[in-house]
Amino acid sequence: QVQLVESGGDQVRTGGSLRLSCSASGRIATIKAMHWYRQTSGQQREWIASITQADSRSYAPSVKDRFTISRDSAKKMVYLQMDSLKPEDTAVYYCNMQLFLPQAWQPSDYWGQGTQVTVSS
Repeated sequence: QVQLVESGGDQVRTGGSLRLSCSASGRIATIKAMHWYRQTSGQQREWIASITQADSRSYAPSVKDRFTISRDSAKKMVYLQMDSLKPEDTAVYYCNMQLFLPQAWQPSDYWGQGTQVTVSS
């Protein structure tokens, strides 16, 4: 069974930094893409960053130039370095991976349980 576990959420002041981590465990053949989303109460989950198997990275305009996504494929981990944090970055942050299980022909979609980031002014 595949599990994703996020860590690194905390409370910081405006302008501060945090680094989120997400670790995948279980029988995984290949990870196709890794993503970070965030969600605030009453709002839809918002995509914020992606990194592909080819190391192509993309960001939502709201976090571009402040957040950096990276990965360690060997460790099956994805990271989100968050700098210049603002109160509007306050949310639960989720990692998401599209990955191939052994002998699977199509990728499966997995989510972590989320980690809370709170930015105070």
